[in-house]
Amino acid sequence: MPIQDLSGKVFLLITGASRGIGKQIALSFGSVLEKDSHVMLLATNLNALKETAKNIPSNISVDTVSIDLGKATEHELHDVIIQTLKNKPAAQFDRVVIVHNVGTMGDITKKTNEMTDINNWRNYYDLNVFGPAILNGVIMKIFNETPSAKKTVINITSLLGLQPRKSFGYYSSGKAAREIFFKVFALENPEVNVLNYSPGPVETDMYYQVCTETSDKEVQSSFNDLLVKRAVLTCEQTVNRLLKVLENRKYKSGDHVDYYDEL
Repeated sequence: MPIQDLSGKVFLLITGASRGIGKQIALSFGSVLEKDSHVMLLATNLNALKETAKNIPSNISVDTVSIDLGKATEHELHDVIIQTLKNKPAAQFDRVVIVHNVGTMGDITKKTNEMTDINNWRNYYDLNVFGPAILNGVIMKIFNETPSAKKTVINITSLLGLQPRKSFGYYSSGKAAREIFFKVFALENPEVNVLNYSPGPVETDMYYQVCTETSDKEVQSSFNDLLVKRAVLTCEQTVNRLLKVLENRKYKSGDHVDYYDEL
């Protein structure tokens, strides 16, 4: 059964596409896109992005852009997207799909009472909340001139944005803020398919960061236990589930859907 959100000529933008879940989304989504679709991969590590791009089918055009979403302005993001369109009209695409995957864990060595440096807060929210919000608005402005193009926005969120755990003051608050932003966006833009996808426990660099750096021994132990029990998902597993969620389309736009939800 074809995935409606990835059918036709698609403009697909993925942030944080140099590794982990973002890289796998690029590979898995790219493998089902139709000829002449265009993929735009964003991250800071250009060489890693180029490695991702090599594994996307050759009948799909791919642009890799090194950019820090925590520092990029509205105008810089606009210019980057316009440049990747190569002076072709946005109307050439049947669909626009944006995957907001970029994300960092933040300083998990600190408890909430120690999180008193305003610059740490600003840097975290600039990249993890404000950057995705601004990028989303820029893309909407560019492609709203093409009302016939169907739009899908996927925000990679986390169960930790709903359920607090010790040492995740930055991460959990950022995920919660970003998710509620996209829920508001979904209400204001009913014509857009919005999905807040929580990928479950996935074996990534961030997962291992928790296993080694968190200030809370109980949290550290529980994350390591999942590894021992082989209960941690691969990137391919969670992205395959994401594709199935999109295919079944049993959620309401703006919903939070977890890997383990029965949808």
